[in-house]
Formats: sequence, C-alpha cells, structure tokens
Amino acid sequence: MNRACLLRRPARLGMAVFVMAGLLAARFLPGPASAEPLVADLTSHLVGITTGFTGASVVLFGATDGPGEIIVVIRGPDRDIMVRRKSKIAGIWANTRSMTFAAVPSFYAVAASRPVDEILPAATAALHRIGAANLNLQTKSSADPELVRAFAQALVRAQQRNALFADSVGKVSFLGDRLFRTPIAFPANVPTGTYLVEIFLIRDKDIVSGQTTPLIVSKVGLGATVFDFASRRAALYGAIAVLTAMVAGWLAYLPFRGV
Repeated sequence: MNRACLLRRPARLGMAVFVMAGLLAARFLPGPASAEPLVADLTSHLVGITTGFTGASVVLFGATDGPGEIIVVIRGPDRDIMVRRKSKIAGIWANTRSMTFAAVPSFYAVAASRPVDEILPAATAALHRIGAANLNLQTKSSADPELVRAFAQALVRAQQRNALFADSVGKVSFLGDRLFRTPIAFPANVPTGTYLVEIFLIRDKDIVSGQTTPLIVSKVGLGATVFDFASRRAALYGAIAVLTAMVAGWLAYLPFRGV
C-alpha cells in the first residue's frame, strides 16, 4: 500500500484502539450516550491521493446496543454522467445515441452482515437506495422508459468495470453480538470529493437506527499543488508546459549540435 495515502500503520492502530474504546464507553457507561442504539466510525476520514497512488482502504467499525443486522452504503459525490451507444455504420463503429444521467454517485458500494434481501424488504431497500438497482437513475431530458432502463443498466456495468461501483455486496463481520467491522476499499482511479458512509441497524426487517459519517478523498502533496495550479491558472499552466517542452527539446539537441 502507498505509505502516503493513509495514516501510517501504528497511527492507524492507535486510532482504532482509541475509537473502539470510545465506542465501548459510549455503549456501556451510564449517561445520554448509552441510549444510542448504534455508534460507528472510520479508522481514517481522509484518503490522500499522492503521486503513484495505487488505491487505499479504511475500516469502518462500531457497536450496537443489542443483536441486529448491519448494512453499510458508501456513496461518492454526485456527478452527471453521459452514456453513449455505439453502432456499426458502413463497417465503422460510431456513437449513434447518448443519454446523460443526473446526480449519479461517482462511487458506490454496499456491505452487509447478511444478504440484503434476507434482512430488508425490497420496498425499504428501494426507499433508501440500497443496492445499485435501487439508485433510481434519472436522465436530464425525457426519453422512452425502456430506453432509459437499458442505458441505466449500461451505466452501472461501465462503472463496475471501472471498479467505481462494487459488483457484489461486501461483508460486515461481527465480533461477538454487538461489535462489527468492515473494510472499505478504493481503487486507484477513485474520484475526489466528499463521500458519505451510511450505516443502518436492522431488526425484524426494519431500520431501527442509522448514522452517516463523512469521508474525504483528496489529492495531497506536490500532485495536489500542480493540479490546483492547473485548475486555477489554466492559461499560465499551458504556457509553462509549452515552454518547458521547448527547453527540454533544446537541451536534448545540445549534445548533437556539432555532429
């Protein structure tokens, strides 16, 4: 794992111990916090993307006030995404149709302690958009519902191929009856922005408690500085890039000047 992408291992372990102690205290010590049926946190609230970033992972863990099932949903920042259909025209593949979907999560994953359809009714899962099939993707312009459905399915498949939508439900593991944990993995191409991690406590096929915690994915270090400069001063950045290329070419020519 890239050492710069997350906290160092000793620091992560120290944070995990500290947060777990807080969870246990909140659960078992008297006071208002003991009334909370669900408490959860992340080992890190920042995923830092540096040069050579190859992916990263954080761990979500928590405690409940009694037996139950847990579902975790991770959503990246919403973005508009265009899906194109290619057709063969005169022996050449070309884009013949496109459709733009609004407010699509740039990253989406689900983890659960048991299969979602076994612990939650389909209507409730759809209401809370749990599962890629329940994202209720909407186009920016009206179109035939069947065509929209086909394009939406194509969008989900494309996001899964890019590892931005999980193609299976992750596992939430219980440590005893009340403590739980699940790893959250992010690919090398993970989009930047503010992510929301939603945790649901399920009992008798009903959501009895929930919690949302933020997670930031951001460029850090020199790469972040260059990216910020290129975004804010695009014209100047382009001029510097051209000048750098010209100087590099001139320097490469010098050794062969007298040949």
